[in-house]
Amino acid sequence: MYKYLPIRLFASILILLSLSACSMNKMMVNASLPMIEGGMDALLQEPDLQLAEDSLPANISMLNGMIHLDPENAQLHTYAAQAYYGISYGFNEDSDIKRAERFYQRGLDHGLISLQLHGINDPENLAFTEFEQQLQKLGKNEVASLFWTAMNWAKLIDMHRDDTERLMQLPKPTAMMQRVLELDETFYYGSAHMYFGVYYGSRAQTLGGNFKKSEQHFDRARQITDGKLLVADLLQAQYLSRQRLDQKDFHDRLTKIIEAPEDLYPEATMLNQITKRKAKLLISKESQWF
Repeated sequence: MYKYLPIRLFASILILLSLSACSMNKMMVNASLPMIEGGMDALLQEPDLQLAEDSLPANISMLNGMIHLDPENAQLHTYAAQAYYGISYGFNEDSDIKRAERFYQRGLDHGLISLQLHGINDPENLAFTEFEQQLQKLGKNEVASLFWTAMNWAKLIDMHRDDTERLMQLPKPTAMMQRVLELDETFYYGSAHMYFGVYYGSRAQTLGGNFKKSEQHFDRARQITDGKLLVADLLQAQYLSRQRLDQKDFHDRLTKIIEAPEDLYPEATMLNQITKRKAKLLISKESQWF
């Protein structure tokens, strides 16, 4: 009997060491989360878009490394979903659409993992009624996960408007954004309202569009930031004004963005800089669209 004790003891020690290493990894990751959040806040305040773009790959690599250490950390997957959305929308969508699509997909993958870690199993394949029921179980702590997952998902669908199978998925990210509105309409500068501004404004009224609702959502988004976040005007021009064939509103909103002060909203300087760049690109296409 005693001759087996050392082997058992050795096995026990290995298990304890493994558990200890796992616990240490999680402790290290949890201790780093405030630093990640602080880094994201600092990035949003960065006025130099080239510097912001250059720093994003390193930040994403760091996130991926931390996820490797703690793969069941829902917050890390949510941060990754946000980071991939940001690098795609801000720095790739207008220049390399294929790369942007890959990043949106990676963001969606992380977002879906975060949802599963919050208790929604296999969200892509759940029946819609059951999916809606599961959403009601999520609270304010899950708002970020809902929001960034939905943003990546909706972008991928928008990139494949001619794909019926993709379009059939749209009710799910839309239901997620509705849940975000219910839980915290001000989250990320009221961006859920911008989602619905685009949702109702980008389609003809015969196809489910509702221009009045679109305007109301864009107006509410502007109220939340006192009109300091320029992207609400960008999206309204890009989607609602174009759908209405309202060239004057399109032109006036984009001109207002381009001429806005650089320090209009210090805490979201990078977002406004990205919006200014996109506004210049859109206004250059005015004669093609009207």
